[in-house]
Amino acid sequence: MSSPAMKIVILGGGTAGWMSAAALTRAFKPEFCSVRLIESDDIGIVGVGEATLPQVHDFNQFLAIDEAEFMRETNATFKLGIEFRDWAQRGDSYIHPFGVHGQAMGGVPFFQYWLRARQNGHDLNIEDYSYPIAACRHMKFDMPSDDEKSIRSTYSYAYHFDATLYAKFLRKWSEGQGLKRTEGQVVDVTLDAESGYIRALTLKSGEVVEGDLFIDCSGFRGLLISQTLKMGWEDWTQWLPCDRALAVPCERVGDLTPFTRATAREAGWQWRIPLQHRTGNGYVFSSQFTTEERAAEVLLANLDGKPLADPRLITFQSGRRQQSWYKNCIAIGLASGFLEPLESTSIYLAQIAASYLIELFPGKQIDPRISGEFNRLVDIEYERVRDFLILHYHATAGRDEPLWRHAQSMQVPESLVEKMAIFKRRGHVHRYKDGLFSPASWIAVYTGQGITPVGYDRQADNLSAYELLARLSEMKGRIDVNVAAMPSHADFVRDFCFDAKAASKAAMMGETAHG
Repeated sequence: MSSPAMKIVILGGGTAGWMSAAALTRAFKPEFCSVRLIESDDIGIVGVGEATLPQVHDFNQFLAIDEAEFMRETNATFKLGIEFRDWAQRGDSYIHPFGVHGQAMGGVPFFQYWLRARQNGHDLNIEDYSYPIAACRHMKFDMPSDDEKSIRSTYSYAYHFDATLYAKFLRKWSEGQGLKRTEGQVVDVTLDAESGYIRALTLKSGEVVEGDLFIDCSGFRGLLISQTLKMGWEDWTQWLPCDRALAVPCERVGDLTPFTRATAREAGWQWRIPLQHRTGNGYVFSSQFTTEERAAEVLLANLDGKPLADPRLITFQSGRRQQSWYKNCIAIGLASGFLEPLESTSIYLAQIAASYLIELFPGKQIDPRISGEFNRLVDIEYERVRDFLILHYHATAGRDEPLWRHAQSMQVPESLVEKMAIFKRRGHVHRYKDGLFSPASWIAVYTGQGITPVGYDRQADNLSAYELLARLSEMKGRIDVNVAAMPSHADFVRDFCFDAKAASKAAMMGETAHG
C-alpha cells in the first residue's frame, strides 16, 4: 500500500505564496503531495514588485502558461534590461542588459577584445555591441532567435507586470489544477511538544489545519518562521542602507520602454516601470539621509504623468533569515529575506526557493541534511545578489550627497572586495555554478559606473589590430541592421496580446446590437 500524501500547507498568498503553490502543484501528483494555501483578503500584500528577471519566463514555461494570455491578464510588457541614470555621476546613463556584449571569438570572451581596443586608444562604447541594449535605446522588441549563431540569439527577456494581478492569475491556474485555497486568518499555531515541529494552524473560524510541511509566505511579519519558531534575522543595513520606499502609479505617457529605469536621487533611487495601462513608480530611500516628506516631494516631482493615487509607504530592512528552512517550516519570499528592488530580484528569490524545495523535497521525517543543503543554496543566492546590489552603491564616485558619500566609503563584504580586485586587474568576472547574475551583468555595472581594468587577457592579442577592429565594426553593423528591422516595443505588445477570440466575440455582439 502507498503511504498517505504529504500535506503541504502554505500560509499567505501574494506572489511568493501563489508561485510556491503553482510550482508544487505542477511538480507533484496529488496522491503524493496535497497542497493547501491559506490566505486572508483582510491582510494586505506589498504588491509593488512589477519588474522581473528572465527566470520568470522559465517559470511560466514550466507551468505551460499561455504567454499572451498571461500578458493580457497582468497588463504586462516586455523587459530587456534596466537603465541606470545618474549613478556614477549626474548625466550618466547605462543599461544592464539581459544578454551578452558581443560574441566570443576563438574561445576568448568578447569583453577582453573590447578592453584591448580601448587600452590601445580606440574610444568604443561597450553598449554598441549589445543587441538588447541597442533594442532598448531604439524602443524595439522581438522574440530571440533559436539559432545560436545569430546575433539575435544573444539575449533573453523578462516582463513588467502588475504583481497583484500575477498572483490572481497563478491562483486561478492553481485552483484549476485542484489546489485547495482557504480564506482565513491564523489565530494559533500548535507545536509538537517533543520535536518543536509545527503540527497545525488554528484559523479564526475555528478550523484546525494539520500539515506535514509548512511554507511561510506571510511576508515581513514571518508568522511561522519568526513569530512562532523564533528564527533570527541577519541585518544587512550596514551595506544596503535604504529602508523605505514610496510607491505611486501614474498615467502612462510617452514611449512604452522595453526596460525598467532606475534613477539615482539625493537619498536613494527612483524606479519607473511601464505597464500596458499605467506606469509604476517608486522612490527607495534611506531614512538616515532624508525624511518621508522630502522623499514624497522628490518622487511626485519626477513622474511622467498624472499620479493615480497617493504615495504608499513601505518600510523594510535588507537582510535574510539565519535559516530559511527550520524544522518543518520553510520561509519563502519576504518571510525569508528582502533585498531592495534595485535589480528586480524579489520574485526571482521566491521562485528559486520554490525550485530548490522541489529538488530537495523531503519525506515526512525531514532529514536535516536536506534542509541544510536548501539553506546553503538559498544563502548563496542572497549573498551574491547582496554583493551585486552593494556594487551599485559603492561605485558612485561622482555623487557627493551624504548617502552616496557613505556608500563610497563604507567597508564592503570581503567577497565583493575580491571580485572587484580581480576585475580591476584583468577584467575577469567569476562565473558562478550557483547564484544569480552572469559575467555580462557584472560587466555592465562595472563599466557603466566607471570601473575599468588596467589590463586584459593576453589571449586577446591573437588577432591582429586590423582584424580586431574589422570584427568589432562588423559586429556593431550586424546589431544595427537587425535592430532596425525589429518592430517597436509598443507595436509588438499590442499585436502579441491581441485576443482574436475576444475581438471576434465583441464584433459579433456589435453586429447583433446594431441589427
